[in-house]
Amino acid sequence: MIPRNPTEAQRNFFQEVHAVVRLVPAGRVTTYGAIAHYLGARHGARMVGWAMMAAHTAHAYVPAHRVINRNGQLTGRLHFATPTAMQQALEAEGVRVVEDQVAEFKTVFWDPATELE
Repeated sequence: MIPRNPTEAQRNFFQEVHAVVRLVPAGRVTTYGAIAHYLGARHGARMVGWAMMAAHTAHAYVPAHRVINRNGQLTGRLHFATPTAMQQALEAEGVRVVEDQVAEFKTVFWDPATELE
């Protein structure tokens, strides 16, 4: 289906992003870029970030706290209810965070391109 307007296309992309994020297991993290690459938007990491900022509007829960930047940093933390909410949610799942960065990032990284193929 070809979207009728850019807003419709954006909503569909956001829904696809949210669907992928819902598949990230508890205790694992993924990146904006990994999601974009998986969805065929290789340079669309920023759009994935916008989708994460809109996650609270989705019909079903989106574990947005599991999406971080490519260096393992919690760059989205300021879009949560409190500046520490993202870290607290990750730590509740067993992900260790030190100074706004996921410790042992490579160990807990979940890549949709390999996990879902």
